[in-house]
Amino acid sequence: MRLHDLKPRPGARHRRKRLGQGEATGHGKTSGRGGKGQTARSGSSIRIGFEGGQMPLIRRIPKRGFNNARHTVRYLPVNLQALNCFADGTRVDEAALRSAGLANGRAAGIKILGDGELTRKLAVSAHAFSASARAKIEAKGGTCELIPRKPRLRPSLSPASPEPVHALERYT
Repeated sequence: MRLHDLKPRPGARHRRKRLGQGEATGHGKTSGRGGKGQTARSGSSIRIGFEGGQMPLIRRIPKRGFNNARHTVRYLPVNLQALNCFADGTRVDEAALRSAGLANGRAAGIKILGDGELTRKLAVSAHAFSASARAKIEAKGGTCELIPRKPRLRPSLSPASPEPVHALERYT
């Protein structure tokens, strides 16, 4: 078999649908766009959920209840097995974990989980530890240091905005 013998599997390729090529094609006249109206026009797009000015369903149904999910603290998980890439006696902190590629992305902090076995004595500092991870680190003679999380400021607790400057004073 050579390169010129290769061809796609039967049914893998489809001909392009040619619109507006006469009534006999089945895609003539209105070219599959139906009758007249907003959706028949070129460049027309209606946002998802729009119902032509009628109150949309998502706004008609009542909103009830409370969801705690938006208030949860999301940590980047790092398993103990991954910490074996550091040398014995190393201090492992957030910067070391990120430079090693073990903690990528944005989150409130890093949590060390107890999956796998730790073979080295390490001084680990993170925002949270699982109970099994803490036990395994301390069993090897290492230490666990908790980094306090920075509290999120609510709008009412944020520092006051500076005094407004008159537009003319800004350029004098």
